[in-house]
Amino acid sequence: MTTPFPLIEISGSPEQRGKQYGKQAADRIYKGIEHYTGQLERLCLTRAVLESIVRDYLPVMEKFDANHVIELRGIATGADISFEDVVLLNARTEILKLATYPALRESLIGAGDLDGCTGLVVLPEASADGQIIHAQNWDWKMECAETAVVLRIRRDDGPDILTFTEAGALARSGLNSAGISLTANYLESSIDYQKVGVPLPLIRRRILENEHYALAIHATYLTPKSGSNNIILGHEGGIAINFECAPDETFVTYAQRGLIVHANHWQSQVALGKFKDVGIATTPDSLYRDLRVRSLLEPHLGQIDVARVKAALLDDFATPWAVCRPPRLNLASNLSATVATVVMRPVDRAMEIAALPALDPTFTSYGFSD
Repeated sequence: MTTPFPLIEISGSPEQRGKQYGKQAADRIYKGIEHYTGQLERLCLTRAVLESIVRDYLPVMEKFDANHVIELRGIATGADISFEDVVLLNARTEILKLATYPALRESLIGAGDLDGCTGLVVLPEASADGQIIHAQNWDWKMECAETAVVLRIRRDDGPDILTFTEAGALARSGLNSAGISLTANYLESSIDYQKVGVPLPLIRRRILENEHYALAIHATYLTPKSGSNNIILGHEGGIAINFECAPDETFVTYAQRGLIVHANHWQSQVALGKFKDVGIATTPDSLYRDLRVRSLLEPHLGQIDVARVKAALLDDFATPWAVCRPPRLNLASNLSATVATVVMRPVDRAMEIAALPALDPTFTSYGFSD
């Protein structure tokens, strides 16, 4: 049996939350830093260059949300590590590909691992109990099964948050106590990493900090990004919208027959008329992963429950290039896997997660109460 992801609870001011987070998740944070700094060394990126990039990037983060930066500094204090290492965990891709270092950016594009994922929403008209189900497979480095956590954030200034994320990062996928849910998956376009934008974990955290769905959409739609990303926002009231985000423009796609399914290629024809989808070169399986999930669920429209969602995300068609990916070498010769399957029920404020589900599809439940 694989080890469930640990639950970390934090509360108080941004500084207090950061210190609690860093202290409780220190072991997993250390593993994450060790892994990513090893990658930097293989790419011949020195510590001095990393620190210089962080200094240049810091004003962008502070302008977006100064409290996020305070919390990141608290994580560094709590875990007894450098602030630069914490920023690396929250902006690994953006920092490496900063447009202010064009020679470095050009040498790194395509050199690293690429985040996979298959996102899924079942709207009330398609579900068995009339409630929304929001789920995702996170395809990434197998090592991250030992560095990810579930973070429960008690807040005095907004809704509480439950997010599955790499240890030391502010957010990845999750939901809040106002009934808003979020998943995100990798996209790549020919216009990525030409401008400095806000790191994705900070954007995801901002989304989940909102009490109102409209403001969560605002953060998703309008925040400038360094690279492309797909974000699905759900709401307990029975609505979900898919946002294909380019660095400075966002394209909206909607459910078909009560389902949203999105892998790692662009679906908006408007977007594809403006730039090239260059992610297929490294994630060719994306072109059938969303088709597989949809084909498994559509025969059961109106009767889809959590069990059917889990079964679809555990699909092993064309393995090891499957919806549920067993550990295998990717096209960059790194060990990749479906690190986690995450299933959320916003109405119930509940989340279930299986670690390395291709090896062990055992789910652990998480919520806002013990």
